[in-house]
Amino acid sequence: MTQTPVGHVPVPAGEAPGTAGGGPDSGHLRRAAAAHLRSLRAGAATEPGRLRVVGAVLALLIVAFGAVTAWQVADRQAAAGNVLDHSAPLSANAAAIYRSLADADATVADGFLAGGQEPADVVDKYQDDVTTAARLIAEAAANSAGSPQARAQINTLSSQLPAYTQLVATARAYNRLGLPLGGAYLRYADQRMRQDGGLLDAASRLYTAENARLGSDYTDAKDLPYASWALGVATLAALAWAQRRHYRRTNRVFNRGLLSASAATAVVLLWLAAAHTVARTDLEDSAAHGARSTRVLDNAQIVLLQARGDENLALVARGVDTSYDTRFTTAMTTLAGPENGPLGGELAQALKLADDPRGKAPVLAAADAVAQWRVRHAAELRLDGEGRYDEAVSKVIGGKDAQGEDIASTKQNFQAADNALDSAIRQEQGEFQAAASDGRDALDLLPYGAGGLALAAAACAVLGIGRRLAEYR
Repeated sequence: MTQTPVGHVPVPAGEAPGTAGGGPDSGHLRRAAAAHLRSLRAGAATEPGRLRVVGAVLALLIVAFGAVTAWQVADRQAAAGNVLDHSAPLSANAAAIYRSLADADATVADGFLAGGQEPADVVDKYQDDVTTAARLIAEAAANSAGSPQARAQINTLSSQLPAYTQLVATARAYNRLGLPLGGAYLRYADQRMRQDGGLLDAASRLYTAENARLGSDYTDAKDLPYASWALGVATLAALAWAQRRHYRRTNRVFNRGLLSASAATAVVLLWLAAAHTVARTDLEDSAAHGARSTRVLDNAQIVLLQARGDENLALVARGVDTSYDTRFTTAMTTLAGPENGPLGGELAQALKLADDPRGKAPVLAAADAVAQWRVRHAAELRLDGEGRYDEAVSKVIGGKDAQGEDIASTKQNFQAADNALDSAIRQEQGEFQAAASDGRDALDLLPYGAGGLALAAAACAVLGIGRRLAEYR
């Protein structure tokens, strides 16, 4: 019989020595971990151990403050960049689509009133409007990946624009032949343009969607960095506590390392507050005196174009459809307020938002042109009511009188107002670009500065604590 040595525990078959219980000696590991934990606790109970804990906490706080600051500022800078380079241009393009379509509708009606062969400048202008609208729709389609609402409206525009141009082509062909059917086709094309779900409705919805995206980017860019501020204040408080603790135990007023870390942290916190305040102010200025003014001016120009189309189509209809006169009056009231009253409507709002003479002057010029347009339109209505149709048409599209002099026409007033609003829009867009660029640039160096200063501050804090530890060696 085999004797078992005294004190030896038999190992079950299939198990290697030291693996009883399924794995390394877990009891030994637990005892080692417990001993290490007791050692750490004992070390933390001493002053050198406490200093090491303080140094580690300070370094972590400072690095976290720098990292969160860099992240939040970079996020807001990206949003400001989206305002400037993405959502604002898309919003402007959507407005340009609407203007091009409305101008095409008004221009083709202008050509009809000339009768027979349309003037070359009218044909060219209509074609330019259609080409511009098609190009901008294609650009919008290429940049609308993140917006289902925008894609839906772009699909509507893409599908309906060819149908509209085909109707206009048919109307023009009949008009060249002198057939009244051309006017009927033109009115139907205008109906397709303006009806619910039509081209202008889709363009308006696209404009609304892009403006919503612009507003969202503005909100993100101006969002206050609460997490960074809270961490910065907590870090400064921790550094102040550490220095007070150092003073109470050593009677030394300053620790150079902790003092340098506090200074660097304070610089980052003040830089963050100042840069974000400047950026937020510039972005608010770009919204109030750039984006908002441009939106009002866009609306004014669109209403202006629709009024011109209604005035033309009222004559094309020859009394068959009187709704165009009603729509013209409504459009003029929306544009400039009630007739013979003080300036109101979109033009009054645009004038209020314009913050310098360069922005106010073109709006006032547009208001003067609209006032003259109303006077001449009233004269045209009287001529048409008296059965002097050709004279009424001349009052609308211009021409020569019996003496060969140019006839003062509403077309001249319309063009003057349109050109003035173009100038006002360019002025406000320039102000928007300048203010939004300043807002984005105010945050340019802060992410890198915050990261670098935070690392330097953490190193200073560790060195300051390390110097105090050296006294115990």
